[in-house]
Amino acid sequence: MGIVKPHLWFAEGAEKAAEFYASVIPNSRVTNLVTAPAGVPDVAEGAPFIVDLELDGMPIELLNAGPAFRLDEAFSLIVECDDQEQVDHYWESLTADGGKPGQCGWLTDRFGVSWQVIPKQLAELFGDYSTEGQRRAVAAMFTMQKLDIAALEAASRGAS
Repeated sequence: MGIVKPHLWFAEGAEKAAEFYASVIPNSRVTNLVTAPAGVPDVAEGAPFIVDLELDGMPIELLNAGPAFRLDEAFSLIVECDDQEQVDHYWESLTADGGKPGQCGWLTDRFGVSWQVIPKQLAELFGDYSTEGQRRAVAAMFTMQKLDIAALEAASRGAS
């Protein structure tokens, strides 16, 4: 068997998105760029067509193929962060220059790709939602855009 990897369809700008992601996410790089042959619908001959990216070591293929399909929140990439400093860094980087913040740690970058920027502590704070503290942490998250680890932990403890 070969490798399973995500494939993202862009109307245009896949190469710019790949370069941006490689600059923001450590252990990332553009590994290949294929230009379009003649006859590809919605893509000029010789324009960037297929872009291969390693994103934190994970292979992803990006495709410039015109507006037939659109990226949306049904697919997102998760950035699991060690601390609030990392949450802040990735949130600010990915929402820069036209990205849009969403709820509960979700955002859409300027290229239309959805991301979840979350702290590693989230699974521990939420558990199986069986305790009052876990339910309070989840309720607190629902009031946030960018996640605030200290506020989530305070909610879990019952502090205001």
